[in-house]
Amino acid sequence: MKLMKKTIIGISGDVGSFSAQAAEEYARKNDLTDYEIAYLIKTEKVLTQLDKKKINIGIFPIENSNGGIVIESINAMSHHIFKIKEIFEIPIVHCLLTKPGIAKKDIKTIASHDQALKQCKMYLKKKWEDVELKETEDTAKSAKQLTSGEINQETAVLAPEACATLYGLIVMEKGIQDLKFNFTNFLAVDK
Repeated sequence: MKLMKKTIIGISGDVGSFSAQAAEEYARKNDLTDYEIAYLIKTEKVLTQLDKKKINIGIFPIENSNGGIVIESINAMSHHIFKIKEIFEIPIVHCLLTKPGIAKKDIKTIASHDQALKQCKMYLKKKWEDVELKETEDTAKSAKQLTSGEINQETAVLAPEACATLYGLIVMEKGIQDLKFNFTNFLAVDK
């Protein structure tokens, strides 16, 4: 009897990220039950780990209905050879998350991945015009860093709602993306 090997899915995000949601959706749709997710944060690292056969499948975003092409992914794709298994989309709902006890007046900076900032551009301009915007590597990683103190507590982050529960943060506002029907296309790739 042949033993089944666990499938390792490498994603360009941290625990709680939209890429993690995409990996769960991919696994569900493809009836994968014996798998684990490797949280690799960046698309370049996903494709490098795929080249080294450290992961079986790579999942990363390529385009958002509002924010456009994910430049980081396109740049990484130009350096690697792989096969596209599937292109699929998931809905993206951004939340503004803060540490407990932080009021709106206390927020000096809003941090998140470039794509999240693009997808919430009009919201940020309208409601947070005097606040500094800071680009980070990943939405969920920003939430984790806010909790750990790596990011100043007077910072709010744009991240998935799941990050509030995972990292002990408060949802100040939900559904703040400029387009209420906001979707991101992801690639599932292998060798």
